[in-house]
Amino acid sequence: MSPQIPAIHEIWVYLSGSPLLALVLTLAAYQAGLMVYERFDRNPLANPVAIAILIVATAITVIDMPYAKYFEGAQFVHFLLGTATVALAVPIYKGLGALRGRILPLLAALLAGGATSIASAVGIAKLMGADKAIVGGFWAKSVTAPIAMGVAERIEVSPTLTAVFAVTTGILGAILVRSVMNAAGVKAWWQRGFAVGVAAHGIGTSRAFSVHPEAGTYASLGMGLHGVLGAVLIPLAVRYLA
Repeated sequence: MSPQIPAIHEIWVYLSGSPLLALVLTLAAYQAGLMVYERFDRNPLANPVAIAILIVATAITVIDMPYAKYFEGAQFVHFLLGTATVALAVPIYKGLGALRGRILPLLAALLAGGATSIASAVGIAKLMGADKAIVGGFWAKSVTAPIAMGVAERIEVSPTLTAVFAVTTGILGAILVRSVMNAAGVKAWWQRGFAVGVAAHGIGTSRAFSVHPEAGTYASLGMGLHGVLGAVLIPLAVRYLA
C-alpha cells in the first residue's frame, strides 16, 4: 500500500507555522537582491538590501504573516548583525598602516559628520512636528543598526523604530554616495570610503567594499569609530540637549 501524500494546503499550513520559513525567505530575498545587483553591474540603484526588504515585505503581506511570527525565524540573521559589525575590525587592523598623517582630518570629519547627521535629522523632525518617539529614533539612527538599537534602549526610545531609520539611512547613503562624491569632487578612495562609512553605516560599507578595497577599509573604520563615539556621546547629548 503506497503512503498517502498530504494535500498541498496541509503542507503549506505546516511550513507557514515554522520559523524556518521566515529564515529561508530572508536569505532567498537577499540572494535575489544580490543577483539583481550583479546583473546590473553593481549599480547603486539596484541595492541588494533595498530589493530584499521589498521582497520580504511583499511576501509576508501576501501570506498574511505577522511580523512577530516572521521575526521568530529572522532573529537568527538579526543575531549575526553584531557579529558582522565586530568582524569589520579585521580590515581596520589591516589598514592601520595607511593612517599615518590622516588621523586628524579623519577625526574632524567624524565629529562633523556625526553631529550633522544628528542635528539635521532631529532638527527637521522637530520642525515638522514629529512626536517624541520619532525624534528619539532620529537621535540614535546616526550609527550602525546594532549599536543604534542599544543606544535606543539607553535613551528609552523604540529600538525597532530606530533600526528602521538606521537601515533606511544606510540604503539611501549607499544609493546616493557615488553621485554626491562625484558632485563634491571627492576622488580619493580613502576619503570617499570614510565618508560613506560615517554616513551610511554597514550597508554603505558593504557598498564601498564592492567598489574598491581601500574605500571599504576606510568605510569600516568610519563606521566603527562612529559607532563607538556615538554609543558614548549620544546618550549624553540626549540628556542635556533633548
